Amino acid sequence: MTRQQDLLDVQWKGNLSDYITAIAWHPDGHSLAISSAAGEVALLSIPTQTIQFLQPETGHSVDCLAISADGQRLAAGGQDGTVRIWHMHTATPELITTLPHRAVWVDRLQWNPTNDHLAFGLGRYAQVWDAAVDQVVTTLNFASSSVLGLDWHPTGEWLALCGHRGARVWRATDWDEDPQVLDMPSASVAIAWSPDGQYLADGNLDSTLTVVEWARPEAPWVMQGFPGKVRQLVWSSRTTSTGAPLLAVCSAEAIVVWARDADESVGWSNQLLEAHEDTVQAIAFQPRSLLLASAGADGWVCLWHTAQHLAQVLEGADDGFSCLSWHPDGTALAAGGTAGEWLIWG
Repeated sequence: MTRQQDLLDVQWKGNLSDYITAIAWHPDGHSLAISSAAGEVALLSIPTQTIQFLQPETGHSVDCLAISADGQRLAAGGQDGTVRIWHMHTATPELITTLPHRAVWVDRLQWNPTNDHLAFGLGRYAQVWDAAVDQVVTTLNFASSSVLGLDWHPTGEWLALCGHRGARVWRATDWDEDPQVLDMPSASVAIAWSPDGQYLADGNLDSTLTVVEWARPEAPWVMQGFPGKVRQLVWSSRTTSTGAPLLAVCSAEAIVVWARDADESVGWSNQLLEAHEDTVQAIAFQPRSLLLASAGADGWVCLWHTAQHLAQVLEGADDGFSCLSWHPDGTALAAGGTAGEWLIWG
């Protein structure tokens, strides 16, 4: 790999006591939350480079974090089955709600992008909690397996869940209405709407990728030939000449980028990105850009110019990186490592 002019340099770094499990930027970009396998939840202030712990070590992993679109609430879930919500209206966030659930691991949660509804997985079910009234407004039965992934439509109108035998999509304005079923022959382990809401993609355990155009979900595209299960998938917010965003997926050591082809008979064309020497753990597009970042168990964060060419390799986690996330305006990149290290480049 040829070293090119650096795009990013380390601005700040530190450590928690265990594996970094999740990173969530505040919408204003002035702070970010990080969590660890030891149960820590910390808030990092970017302007002052100070850190405050919202939760110390508990011995139970915190596995998912989400900050609401208005920046008012931080939610965390994990091994002990409790969803905790902090109000972030002051310099010191206040724990305002705990939602305990016995004998279940909460590893998926996400705020609706247009209101105060929080969705989270609970084994074979998912619940939606309304912060405005402090109560659960619906419990959705996925039935066929545990919920392995969830994602809100960009308009907040739909909630997609995935697991064994594919995905189910509920309309948020009528939770009692039967969901749209997107049947798959295996389990879907990752799911994501495109930023324009036009496409829904599923990464599957049988080394396939499924993409549907939401206007015609009965005619899916199925991509095959990945080296293992599709672990994660992300869409670019910027579109290509065909008017569609790029879709990047990671599987084992490989990253494959898919672009909607102008030829309808082709559907989607792909490009393989190779550099990582161990499992790619996380990928993310820079906001309003086609610059793609990938974090690997090999201890590298790779930056891919226009999701095509290797532009820079970042290091700092000798035992491997576990997660990453871009600053909301794309000016900084944060990543966490398996030994508890976190780094912010800008």
